[in-house]
Amino acid sequence: MSKLLLTFALTLHSFSYKLASRLAIFAENGLHPKHRLMNYHQFFLDHIQPEDRVLDIGCGNGALAFDLAKKATHVTGIDHNEKNRSTWEERFARNNLTYLVADATTFSPIEPFTVIVLSNVLEHIEHRSSFLKSITHLAPLFLIRLPMLNRDWMTLYKKELGLEYRLDTTHFTEYTLETFSQEMAEAGLSIQSLSIQFGEIWAVIQSPHT
Repeated sequence: MSKLLLTFALTLHSFSYKLASRLAIFAENGLHPKHRLMNYHQFFLDHIQPEDRVLDIGCGNGALAFDLAKKATHVTGIDHNEKNRSTWEERFARNNLTYLVADATTFSPIEPFTVIVLSNVLEHIEHRSSFLKSITHLAPLFLIRLPMLNRDWMTLYKKELGLEYRLDTTHFTEYTLETFSQEMAEAGLSIQSLSIQFGEIWAVIQSPHT
């Protein structure tokens, strides 16, 4: 009986977490409050320069790309979801910001960049090492943010019990420091600096093509 109750409670926890996120987005006029509360945009802003040309892969609604464009010379945001187009045009448009609907795994830009941003993107890609290898030539600097598997005990417990533990069911992986370091090494990328914030890895990565 206790195991049944435990399974129910953990499943309910996962469901309520996702429901709370959706309701929070609705309550905050379409923008998740994590943008404001975690202030993770500042991490990316702190590591770009006014002369940078930034490629924001998997830019989503465009909120981060919009802030980056306030500092960088130009920002290109790409996302596979056509539904984001109206938000780009209505809320997050700037003269030095270009949005494209494109698949990150097949996108072939013709212009050079100095910084690539991957904010909660890699976990959605199945073949991550080959993807990273395919884009290392595009810019000398990568700024990466992604979720950790060991963000709390409950996540690990759900995984141990064979329950759904991922923050999003479209995630192919969630990281530990070890798996992240291994993935960067496999792609030939070097970790310049790294911090753990809000159960996430925020990292500055050097490409071999400098």
